[in-house]
Amino acid sequence: MVSGGSSGIGRSIASRLSAAAVQTAVADIKPAADLPGQISFFSCDVTSGPAINALYAQVQQEMGTPDILVCSAGQGIHEKLAEGDPEKWQQIINLNLMGALRLVRAFVPGMLEKGRGDVVFISSVSAQQAYPYGGVYAATKAALEVVAHTLRQEVLPTIRVSVVAPGVTDTSFFENTISGFHTAEDIGYGTISPDDVAEAVLYALSQPEGVSVNQITIRPTAQPF
Repeated sequence: MVSGGSSGIGRSIASRLSAAAVQTAVADIKPAADLPGQISFFSCDVTSGPAINALYAQVQQEMGTPDILVCSAGQGIHEKLAEGDPEKWQQIINLNLMGALRLVRAFVPGMLEKGRGDVVFISSVSAQQAYPYGGVYAATKAALEVVAHTLRQEVLPTIRVSVVAPGVTDTSFFENTISGFHTAEDIGYGTISPDDVAEAVLYALSQPEGVSVNQITIRPTAQPF
């Protein structure tokens, strides 16, 4: 199960999993018409508790308990803390942080009962680096990493937990950023591709049982943070 799997990094992860013969589903607020046919689509707003409950019930009925949960749904925001809109900040917190928490709460108990599983959180290099206009987005990613490392301690040794933190990635992320004005090009560090990030996720997932890759940072070579 890949949240935010209709586009960007989530889509690349879902496509790579499917290509590796993993039965794959995506949960997103909008479908992608050109997803590979073997990938199942579930319409879901991960900021909504009832929607997550409905997603869980659907997935259980149609596919059973997932072995892999990838929390990839997210959005950026670019606002000064002394000038921005707290209502927009709340939207980002609900999506980037609470959305992942809701997915964990819904799906991880079944994984524990099943006796195995992997949870992957898509974070960002911004989790470790404050920067002007990025406080709210970076805060959600920093909090997400705390959640991930806490979850790892709570579910070991049954479930492996991995964080993959990309740098500047060539997706529509910047086009969809709330109040944003940057593009990947004007940041000036170059980009990695969403497939590069997906490859890192597959690397973590493909390790032998008993081997856990807990943190991967992947970014353009020229990016200083």
